[in-house]
Amino acid sequence: MDPQQALEKHFGFREFREPQGEVISGILSGQDVFVVMPTGGGKSLCYQLPAILLDGVTVVVSPLVALMKDQVDALVGRGLSATLINSTISTAEQQQRIRRMRKGEFKLVYIAPERFRSRSFLQALGQITIGLFAIDEAHCISQWGHDFRPDYFRLGSVLEELGRPQIAAFTATATPEVRADIVKRLGLENPSVFVAGFARPNLRFIVTETERESEKFNRLRELIRRHRTGIVYCATRKRVDQVSEELKSWGIRVVSYHGGIGDDAREEAQTQFTQSNCDVAVATNAFGMGIDRADLRFVVHFEIPGSLEAYYQEAGRAGRDGEPAECELLFNYADTRIQDFFIDGSNPSIELIRKVYLLLRNLADEQGEVERSIHDIAARLDQESNEMAVHAAITILDRHGVIDRYDIPGKRIRGTRVLQRSLQPFQLPIDTAALREKEKRDRAKLKAMVDYAYGRDCRQKIILRYFGDNDLEACGACDRCSSVRSKKIRPPTDEELLLVRKALSGVARMCYRTHQGFMPRFGRSRVIQMLVGSRGKELLEAGLHELTTYGLLKQKSTNYLHELFRELEEAKLIYSTGGQYPMVGLAELGVAVMQNAASFSLVWPEESRPRRANENARKPKDEAPFDRDLYEALRKTRTALAHEQGGVPHYVIFPDETLKAFARLKPSSVESARRIRGVGEVKAAKYVGRFVQAIKDFEGRNSPLGDHSSE
Repeated sequence: MDPQQALEKHFGFREFREPQGEVISGILSGQDVFVVMPTGGGKSLCYQLPAILLDGVTVVVSPLVALMKDQVDALVGRGLSATLINSTISTAEQQQRIRRMRKGEFKLVYIAPERFRSRSFLQALGQITIGLFAIDEAHCISQWGHDFRPDYFRLGSVLEELGRPQIAAFTATATPEVRADIVKRLGLENPSVFVAGFARPNLRFIVTETERESEKFNRLRELIRRHRTGIVYCATRKRVDQVSEELKSWGIRVVSYHGGIGDDAREEAQTQFTQSNCDVAVATNAFGMGIDRADLRFVVHFEIPGSLEAYYQEAGRAGRDGEPAECELLFNYADTRIQDFFIDGSNPSIELIRKVYLLLRNLADEQGEVERSIHDIAARLDQESNEMAVHAAITILDRHGVIDRYDIPGKRIRGTRVLQRSLQPFQLPIDTAALREKEKRDRAKLKAMVDYAYGRDCRQKIILRYFGDNDLEACGACDRCSSVRSKKIRPPTDEELLLVRKALSGVARMCYRTHQGFMPRFGRSRVIQMLVGSRGKELLEAGLHELTTYGLLKQKSTNYLHELFRELEEAKLIYSTGGQYPMVGLAELGVAVMQNAASFSLVWPEESRPRRANENARKPKDEAPFDRDLYEALRKTRTALAHEQGGVPHYVIFPDETLKAFARLKPSSVESARRIRGVGEVKAAKYVGRFVQAIKDFEGRNSPLGDHSSE
C-alpha cells in the first residue's frame, strides 16, 4: 500500500495538505525529519500514516495525557492498533501493554516523557523494534523555548540508549534559535527540515489598550455579541473564575478550565467545548492543546502572555475553518507584573536551589525518598508566597541528576528520591551562568511581547519576523494596517475595476437571488476557492465548478483575494453575516458596481511576492453551507453511537466537519458517503449506515409528502 492509498483507506482523505506529503515521503525514505507546522496544520497525520506502512512500532512522545487519549481513541475508531502508556494506567497494565508491543500487536504507542525515567521501562523498550520515534511538542526539549519540560530534556540520552532509531520531531512554534537547539538536543544529523508557512490570512490581530477592568469586559461583551464562539485566555486561575462568573451572568454558555480544578472537571470542560455544547471557554494557557474545533471566531487574551510563541500558538486556535476570525489582546501594561512574577518563579536563585536541596536531604528516609507536597516544602522554607520558585528549584535539581522525581500511585503529589546525598550545597553540579542566561531570555521574551503590543508596524509582520521570516508584506487586516487606511484609499484603475467586478460576479453567482437582493449561501473561503478554480472535492460535488465565474480569478493567490474581500467589505460592496458560520453576500453598492453603475474607492492589497519553489504555505480550509437542522439530527445520532460504544468521545465516531459534509451532501448510501473527506473504510463499515438512515428519516419527516401523509 502506498501513502496515497493509506490516506484514503484509513483516514478518508483524498489529498495531503502542504507539506504533509513531503514530510511523509521523507520519513518513509528513512530520513530523520524536523517539522515546524502551525496549529491545526495536520502534524499528527505526518507520523500516524507512516506508522501504518513502516515495520515495527511507532513510539510517539507526547506531554499531554488528555490529548494522548483523544489521539488513541480516534486511531482505534479508524480500526488502527494503538495504545498509550502514562501515569493514568497501573504498573501491571503498563507491563501488559509492553508485552503486547513485543508481540507486534500495536503499530502506534503514545508514551508520556516521564515514563523514560524508569530503567526497567527503557530496557523493555530496547527489546522492541522501533520503526519511528516521533516527538510531538518538540519545543518542550529546549530550555530556550516557551514551554520547557525537564522530562523532554532527557530524550537525547534516551535515543542513544535505544540505538538511535529514526526520529521525527514536530512543533508549532519555534524561533530559529529554538529550532537549532532542538536539533542539537536530539542529536539529529542532517535532518530534513520542513517549515510550513506561518501566515494566517484569515486572522485579524488587534491590540486594545485598556486602563480599567470594566473596559476589558465591555470589549469582551462586544466580541461575544458579534462572534459568539471563542476562547478567553487568562493569566491566573483566579482570573479564570472571575471572568467565567461574569460571562455566566450575561447568559453566555461558558466552561472554565485551569489546573486548580479536578481531572474529571477539566476533561468534562474540554469535552463540552469540543462537542460545541457551549460557546466560550475561559481558561489558562493549558487549554486548547489538541482542541479540534474549527468554528472559533475569536481568541481573546485578557492579560498579556509571557511570549510571542505562546501568544501565536494560542491565537492560532481561532479560524481553523479558514473563515475570518479575530485575535485580540486586551493590553494594560500593569498586567506585565503577573508575567514578572512568573519569571521570578521559574528562575530561582542558586541560594534557593541549595536550600531546597538541603531540606530534601534532611527530610529523606533511609532509601533517600521524600513524600512531601510542594506546598509543604515551600512552607518549611518560608516560601509560601512563591511556590513556583520552589517547584522550579526541584525541577533544576532533577534535571541535573541530583534528585529523581517519581509518581506515587493513588496520590496527586510526586515523590522525590535524593540521589547524591553526600554533596554539600555548594558542591551542586549546577551551571549558574546558564541559569542567569535563561532568566535573561525569559525577560527578553516578555519584552518582545510588550514591543508587539506597542508596535506601530503590521501585527502579523511583527509576529512572523520574530519567527525568522523577514520577507513579508503587510497583512492589510490588523488594527495597525487599518489605522492607515484613510491615507491609502483611492479609486480603482481600469484593470482593478475589472478585477472587482469579476469578484463581485463570483459572489453573486453563489448567492440566492430573491426580491430582497442577493442573499448569502456560502462562506468567503468557498467563494474564493471557486474564483481561483480549486479542484476541491466538496466544491466539485456541490457543482460549483459549473458556474460561469469558476476560475475567473485563477491568476490571483488566495491570500490576495482574502485581503481584497476584506477591503470590499470595508467599502460596503459585500457584507458578512458574522456569527458561528459567517457567509458573504452582495451589498446594494456591490450590485451597482458589478453592473458598472456606481463608483467606489478602497485600500488596494499589495500583490504577494512569487513563492519560492521550496516554500510551503498553508492553504485555508473552506466550508460551504449545510442544512443545520439535519446537522443537529446527525449530532444526536453520533451521541447515541458514542454511548453505545462505551462512552467514547464523539469525534471518535466522526468530527463535526464530517457531519457538516453529511448535512451538505446528504449521501443516500454507504458507497456515496465513502467519497466524503474523512470517511475511511473502517468507519464506513461501522458507522455510516446509521447516518445514512438518519438522513433518510430526516428527509422523510421534512418532505411535502411526509407532511401530507401525517395529516
